[in-house]
Amino acid sequence: MRLVVQNDKSRARGVSRTASGTSSGTWARGGLAVLLVAALASGCAQDTAEVRGAPGPQPLQAPPARALDTYASRLHAAQAARTAAAERWNLGQVPLTAPPPPAKKPEITAREGFEVDGQEDLPPVFTTVPTKERILFLTIDDGAEKDPAFLRMMSELKIPYTVFLTDDEIKDDYGYFEEMQDRGVTLNSHTLSHPYLPALSYAQQKHEICGMQEVIEKRYGKRPALFRPPFGNYNRDTLRAAKSCGVKYAPIWNEEVYVDHWEYREWDRDLHPGDIVLTHFRGRDDWDGTMTDMVRRFLDRVTAEGYAVARLEDYL
Repeated sequence: MRLVVQNDKSRARGVSRTASGTSSGTWARGGLAVLLVAALASGCAQDTAEVRGAPGPQPLQAPPARALDTYASRLHAAQAARTAAAERWNLGQVPLTAPPPPAKKPEITAREGFEVDGQEDLPPVFTTVPTKERILFLTIDDGAEKDPAFLRMMSELKIPYTVFLTDDEIKDDYGYFEEMQDRGVTLNSHTLSHPYLPALSYAQQKHEICGMQEVIEKRYGKRPALFRPPFGNYNRDTLRAAKSCGVKYAPIWNEEVYVDHWEYREWDRDLHPGDIVLTHFRGRDDWDGTMTDMVRRFLDRVTAEGYAVARLEDYL
């Protein structure tokens, strides 16, 4: 809608008095105002059909400052909870938080000297994940000890870990590991009965490895992609059998932690970025302490050396 208004000179020439004493110019201005309002109303009504609103209700967006405040508050609350948990479990320091895993996963290959014939087509055996981040991976074998305090400790401290289970050790209480899985832990295979695999035939090894894959799939709903050979011993048949059962990786370890000491694979007897650390489900029947004592020893050491604990599966 276009509105045309005369200029001031045209209006001045048209001024005359009416019978009531008001000027025709005054009346014209008043009438023009009325017409202007009417025209605007009319024009708005006519143009309504041409206006298109956004479909549906529009979401309200919080101001950036408020969003940052909320994020900061969440971080503060998480750190406060972690600090309280560290005090509750008598840790020397609050465990460090691992950085986000890389968007592009590192290439995992068999450790040099740990290959077998035809290795390129078989699951790699490795002891360290290639990374420059100061992170370690905690892994726990067999499942013999089923300590509820351990589950609470790891959940409250938000410490990730990966387990490799043996059916002979877990079949008396499958429910314990179901609760563990519900807390976000991945359950993997460590054979049915924990034998020395290189002494077995291919068929026997396949039975041990695939049999445990089936137990985990049946009990916990997912067939594992990771397998750890008992004692860290294997041969080509071991990896062939593992591949036939759906295994993609065969991680072993670079350090082993007990309740009262550490053991090392490397000559320098030290920790390295990306190292896989082994421990076992054990309690006072086997150790001079509990699993929570072992975790305390582990965390106090790695935190003091500036390492955080990351989730192994996030890097594979």
